[in-house]
Amino acid sequence: MEIRKVVIPVAGWGTRSLPASKNVPKEMLPIFKKPVVQYVVEEAMQSGIEDVVLVTNQNKRIIEDHFDHNFLLEQLLERAGKKDILEEVRRVAEMVNIITVRQKEQLGLGHAVLCAREVVGNDPFAVMVGDDLMFGMQPGIGQLIEVAVAEKTPVIGVMEIPAEKVNRYGIIDGREYAPGLFRVRNLVEKPPVGQAPSRMAIVGRYVLTPEILRFLAEQKPGHGGEIQLTDALQRLADECGLLAVKIHGQRFDAGDWVEYLTANIYFALQDEDLRYDLVERLRVLLSCPA
Repeated sequence: MEIRKVVIPVAGWGTRSLPASKNVPKEMLPIFKKPVVQYVVEEAMQSGIEDVVLVTNQNKRIIEDHFDHNFLLEQLLERAGKKDILEEVRRVAEMVNIITVRQKEQLGLGHAVLCAREVVGNDPFAVMVGDDLMFGMQPGIGQLIEVAVAEKTPVIGVMEIPAEKVNRYGIIDGREYAPGLFRVRNLVEKPPVGQAPSRMAIVGRYVLTPEILRFLAEQKPGHGGEIQLTDALQRLADECGLLAVKIHGQRFDAGDWVEYLTANIYFALQDEDLRYDLVERLRVLLSCPA
């Protein structure tokens, strides 16, 4: 099993990020010096993925353009002698092969994945949610790929969450057969607090086999007329087997304002030119009366 393609759904309206995402896609909102989606694509690249399939809509051309050359800007930077910035701009344009497909109606995550069916073909592939950021010693999706290749089985990423937050996530019911590895029996979408089968929440990383596309195609729309990926994953678990990997690392949900702002601070603190001034400014702000 080789994983060479990743599907990144970016067609959603980003209502959690309004009004900032009114005219700028949430995936293009900056975290420190890069837009959100660039971090996701870089994670895929670091995991050996070669083709990035962006599932977009007609209002999101700017995402595709970000990973292309801007020759006017490059000429301006070259004339100005700004070689470091020029190299970075060109690196983004050349980092990966971008393929785009349109999701003409926003009918859920499962529908977005299904839109990539013709590009994915009969190969196993990864799925990465475009506003879920993960950082660690090993890329999040890379941890899943390692297990999927070794076990020749589809894999989903999970993280342990506080019990009071289980109603915000899909939660797995599974048996831990090795440290951090689970055989999934059931997936429960946003269970009430106190009724969840575990605290292992599904986060935005998946390595899937082509069977998922058939299941999605056969699936009837559920709540809100949407085709839910979780429903197809349950069928995958029942008929083909499904593993869950507890992902190690730092995660930020860029659609949540607290986590989005925390991510900006996190990356700014890694920059030696900014770290000490930023820490001092934060100290001043924290000492000021509300």
